[in-house]
Amino acid sequence: MVVSGQVAVVTGANRGIGLEVSRQLAERNVHVVLTSRDKTKGQQALNHLLDRSLSVSLFQLDVTNSDAATRLCGHLVKTFGRVDILVNNAAIYLDEGDKLLDIPLETLRNSFDANFFGAYSLCKTLIPVMKKNGYGRVVNVSSGYGAMDAMNARTGAYKLSKLALNGLTQILASELKGTNIKVNAVDPGWVRTEMGGPSATRSPQEAARGIVWAATLDADGPTGKFLRDTKIVAW
Repeated sequence: MVVSGQVAVVTGANRGIGLEVSRQLAERNVHVVLTSRDKTKGQQALNHLLDRSLSVSLFQLDVTNSDAATRLCGHLVKTFGRVDILVNNAAIYLDEGDKLLDIPLETLRNSFDANFFGAYSLCKTLIPVMKKNGYGRVVNVSSGYGAMDAMNARTGAYKLSKLALNGLTQILASELKGTNIKVNAVDPGWVRTEMGGPSATRSPQEAARGIVWAATLDADGPTGKFLRDTKIVAW
């Protein structure tokens, strides 16, 4: 497939923030590869954006599958010869309000598999392609719950997985210093999605703007930072 602009991958793109990030990126002349664990839901999201005449395609992806990142990378290289933007948006939220010592160990493992190891695997596989092409922007969609001052009682599995994601952001940005690859974490805020619920204070449109900004930074933009609404916030 020949595309005129950059190529982006957005995980968990079949709904909510991921779908809105995909729309906003595509409206900037970026070809967006939407990924979704559920193929049917992914196709519905794809059709929604195709109806707007946007340049998008679909790749079925479960970020917790150990072979998923390799298959996606092969598809991107074969189809486009590149990947310019990676938005690690896919996440799960399993332990709202629960005490850490009360949850099954499996809940902690599942949270890390989806929220940390999935993002790590995609970074490990796709960043070398970015290096080869001399450009890359990685956005790890984090949470205010991943900040150190949020490490208080309850919801520990989710908080720790996002804390680890923030640490990954800093380490990768440091290791990629001197390249044209930027890695940042973004807190989208409390968003009206299936995860955030109907009482949340922000729309997916509002939340997506800061993510898209980080995904399209110019050469002078920040790297290795925790961002909220384009501003740097404390880890």
